Amino acid sequence: MGDQWNNSHRAFLQAFVARNPLTFDEAKPLLAAIISAHQRREILTEDITQADFNAYVTATNDAISIFDLEIRSTYHQTTRSRVYALINSTSDAITQLATIHTADEISFLKRVLDAMFETYNTQRHEVMAITSMQAIKLHKAPNEDGRQETQNNRETQGSTGQSLTMGQAERTMKTLLEEGWFEKSQKGYYSLSPRALMELRGWLIGTYNEEDAEEEDSHQKIKTCEACKEIITTVGDQALCVEGQRCPKRSCPLRLHDICTQSFFRTQPSKKCPRCKTDWTGKDFVGERAASVTKPQARRNGNGAVASGQSPFLQAENQDQENEDLEEADVDV
Repeated sequence: MGDQWNNSHRAFLQAFVARNPLTFDEAKPLLAAIISAHQRREILTEDITQADFNAYVTATNDAISIFDLEIRSTYHQTTRSRVYALINSTSDAITQLATIHTADEISFLKRVLDAMFETYNTQRHEVMAITSMQAIKLHKAPNEDGRQETQNNRETQGSTGQSLTMGQAERTMKTLLEEGWFEKSQKGYYSLSPRALMELRGWLIGTYNEEDAEEEDSHQKIKTCEACKEIITTVGDQALCVEGQRCPKRSCPLRLHDICTQSFFRTQPSKKCPRCKTDWTGKDFVGERAASVTKPQARRNGNGAVASGQSPFLQAENQDQENEDLEEADVDV
């Protein structure tokens, strides 16, 4: 039905650009209307098959490949439904955003990504998401004496550019959400959307992971699900908040999407981590739940007083380190 490039394919591409990204169910009524107009006969939504849709995607990809564009797909981390997005297949997606956003907005976006994948993505708490308030607080660009650095002492991607006002930062986050770069959970956490993960995959790995480092010997910031091999971060939509699980052993890099765990362990001889053989508890989390466990710990310091000068997240990090040091001391004794 959609093998040879014609006006129906051009209409299909235009519809895709206007609604990017799309699922197959969302694309069916669009494709039915397009084919009905092209063939001058009524085609019902239920008449559109996956094969019809795939044929249009293939023909469109053949036509747009010379422009370094491609329709790709990935599984949504929450629903596992396949999501299709029109992406640039070669250039830096962050650079592409500069065509519709100012340099200062791009700098702010990079500070937000630094917060997601550096500040709120530690070996103890892999949150990889950010609240509205945390994002708005990043409206100021760091000065020359206070440039932000990663845990590997690298200057962050958001260290340049001018500051935004708090109102501008809030509007920028809302715009990026509307453009499909972010998803926002019911609890107010922003995380990267499936489209963003497809477009930014190479950039995220190149920016936040250490080159030539063994995962077992270092904390790689960007990890993939052992089952589906897609990047695992955090996912939240308006109705659900389904995220990921991690191996209880902190130094082990194995991660799984919640929705992948059942089918994954069905093929395993036991419910143990296949890498380090630690019992898999299902209670060690990646995403928003990793953030929530910090709150009770962070309210007060060891003397019962509210700690000051640090964010609750960093307070919890320090408390965890103290507890771990005490455990090691007990073992030594």
